[in-house]
Amino acid sequence: MGVRRSFRFLLRPTARQAAALAACLDDHRTLYNAALEHRRIAYAKAGVTIRYGEQSADLKHIRAADPGQARWSFSSQQATLRRLERAFRAFFDRVRQGRTPGFPRFKGRGRFDTVEWPKDGDGCRWDSQPEHPTAAFVKLQGIGHVRVHQHRRVLGTVKTISVTREGSRWYLVLSCDEVPGRALPATGAAVGIDMGVASLLTTSVAEHLVNPRHLAASADRLAAAQRDLARKRRGSARRRKAVARVAALHARVRRQRLDGAHKAALALIRDYDVIVHEDLKVANMTRSASGTVERPGRHVAQKSGLNRSILDAGWGVFLTILSYKAESAGREVIAVDPRGTSRTCSRCGHCAADNRVTQAGFRCTACGHAAHADVNAAENILRAGLALRRAAEAA
Repeated sequence: MGVRRSFRFLLRPTARQAAALAACLDDHRTLYNAALEHRRIAYAKAGVTIRYGEQSADLKHIRAADPGQARWSFSSQQATLRRLERAFRAFFDRVRQGRTPGFPRFKGRGRFDTVEWPKDGDGCRWDSQPEHPTAAFVKLQGIGHVRVHQHRRVLGTVKTISVTREGSRWYLVLSCDEVPGRALPATGAAVGIDMGVASLLTTSVAEHLVNPRHLAASADRLAAAQRDLARKRRGSARRRKAVARVAALHARVRRQRLDGAHKAALALIRDYDVIVHEDLKVANMTRSASGTVERPGRHVAQKSGLNRSILDAGWGVFLTILSYKAESAGREVIAVDPRGTSRTCSRCGHCAADNRVTQAGFRCTACGHAAHADVNAAENILRAGLALRRAAEAA
């Protein structure tokens, strides 16, 4: 059975097409902000809640009054209004859950970098020639045929098309249905993995993957670029260039982290049929410890450094990539409760805080079993995952 997958390619627009793409983004941002203002004023002045259906119906009047908006696809503008609708739904969900609401805000320049066309053939058209995979284009209403650097074959049926801007680069994202999976030969092996900061991951067979710390490696250049940015006058052309330099450095770190996560996940998928990992709540783990004015947090600086290291390691990115690669390859991924795995002896099952001698050292106070702490934790994770698997099969 096919799955839903996205394919991301670099666009090669001409100078005129790049200007048109920028204008398209700007007009969709203007539409988003105007729709948000419409909702705010209607509720503040008359207590009326405006929904997507009403704003979508107003689009034809907006396009008739503004030729600039009329040059873009009607469907892509509807997608922008749906984006605002999703923002409001998420806001009300957070209110009901008692979380910090975060009311939808206006999008400034640089905070709105994606336009979506909900259906291939409606204001857009993916045009790829299988016999010439590098001769690929996407046709976008108001922009024309934009060349695509297609580095791999697109599988399945193209459903939605998005264009996103990252710094000075433009990317095409194709969301496809019924993408066939490619099952790998069975190995009969299972492995547990323990995520960490010193090592990105440690397996139950004592393999350690070094954490490359991409953000830390670029820290000096980022600090210099940010100092340079702080000296620039707001609104100036030099400030815009400085902002672009900082964004380019962050984008490079993000690409490095993604590349490493893809390679690490692929290696595990090729070698093991069953992969067990901790069910980590990274958002909770990296929550600030600063507290409030009345009740300030403790060890705030240390917690801030740990949060930065966790985010630099990219646990969430890696586990997401591992999950979808496993689904395509016919592998099984199991997430287990991480509590106690680092303090429990993998040999006798004794759990005590004193078992963890150092960051890397483990010695059981009951049976004397000594091992690398991360390897011991990975063995416990594997055992817990296989127990869950057996219980599910028995049920």
